Amino acid sequence: MQPHRLDFRDHRRSLRDNRYVYAVVSRRARGLSIGINLNPDKVCNFDCPYCQVDRTVPGGPRDVDLGVLESELDDLLARVNDGSLWEEAPFDTAAPAMRVVRDVAIAGDGEPTSCTVFDEAVDVIGRVRAAHGLDDVALTLLTNATLFHRPRVTAGLSRFAALGGVVWAKLDAGTQGYFEEVDGTRLPLRRVVDNIVAEGRKQPLVLQCLFMTLDGEGPDDDELDAWQGRLREILAAGARIALVQVYSIARRPAQARVGVLPVARLEEIGLRARELGLETVVVPGVG
Repeated sequence: MQPHRLDFRDHRRSLRDNRYVYAVVSRRARGLSIGINLNPDKVCNFDCPYCQVDRTVPGGPRDVDLGVLESELDDLLARVNDGSLWEEAPFDTAAPAMRVVRDVAIAGDGEPTSCTVFDEAVDVIGRVRAAHGLDDVALTLLTNATLFHRPRVTAGLSRFAALGGVVWAKLDAGTQGYFEEVDGTRLPLRRVVDNIVAEGRKQPLVLQCLFMTLDGEGPDDDELDAWQGRLREILAAGARIALVQVYSIARRPAQARVGVLPVARLEEIGLRARELGLETVVVPGVG
């Protein structure tokens, strides 16, 4: 039997007894991504059918202890610096090409900007990263862009940008109906688009766009035309988009009705973004 090799299908967030800081091999980052989970309670304002978070198991306390967050991140970055991380399971099984720290990503079991100390957490992450001489390691925020208009979140995003951080905002749909279906929310898609525009005027954003099948059917051409229209609208409003990521699922989703969208269809979607002059990467899913 071949030994288990850590790869992008394995997104276990267990790291010793850590509450907030974890590390995974990321297919999009193409290496080790150090994750910051600001939602240990597993509460999210989306209920995406493709999400891999098991919400049948209760989460922990909602409040984030910034002292614990700082201690956990400091410990992990110290082990990255001295190389000892690669000597412990499961990281000792990672392919050599993946043994590179690519980013520190604020991403976890919910929408990170909903954290009540989001802005202060950004300060902690920046301080610890600098203390370990890792300012050249990318800093990313994976977000659904629903809360950018809140003052505390706006302040945190400004601090995040000052650290050189890049926002990866979700845009999975072009119409309100499809948005509600694939992201499991009744929030207005209009708010997401407006928030992307507002933040994109301040700094270039990455758009992460997941497409899938539901009961064997993917988005139709009308939906994809509407999605392209949202991109066009965002650009026309003066927002900057550094990259569009078009991808499908790679891990077991919450709902069995979710499937992988064929790569040929993903390429068609990517072409819609490229037609607008946007740099676009297509990442095949894994079924």
